[in-house]
Amino acid sequence: MATKNHNLSDYDINTVPNAVGMKVGIVVAEWNESITASLLNGAKQTLMENGVAADDITVMTVPGSFELVYGASQMVKTGVDAVIAIGCVIRGDTPHDRYICQGVTYGLARLNAVQDVPVIYGLITTLDMQQAEDRAGGRMGNKGDECAITAIKMIDFLRNVKCKCKM
Repeated sequence: MATKNHNLSDYDINTVPNAVGMKVGIVVAEWNESITASLLNGAKQTLMENGVAADDITVMTVPGSFELVYGASQMVKTGVDAVIAIGCVIRGDTPHDRYICQGVTYGLARLNAVQDVPVIYGLITTLDMQQAEDRAGGRMGNKGDECAITAIKMIDFLRNVKCKCKM
């Protein structure tokens, strides 16, 4: 979702399902920790504001964004209803950022296609630190908020699909 004309923290509370009893795992990259910590805090706060109990939020860290795929693949096995993968890749002097972003994007998309726990894409990819700060609680809002709402909606979606399939 492009953020040019959209604040990442804006959502209509009337469209958010009741999240009481939902269990959410968050795997967060340590690399660019000043950014990922803000994204994590936004996600946790938004989950709790919408009914997820603090005890139902499991947070695990991985060294960098590339490791988010493995971290998420392991976290889905723990009984959570959804996993949020949080990371930050900032373009550098080499094309390294492109390889990381492609690998993480492909890996998280593949996880969504091959198993039944939604994995939410919380990787921000920016040209510079200012863009990252803008998306981690700055002028563009907080991508962590958006990921939390997406997790709640996807858990609700999956529950509704399973109910309809039993009919």
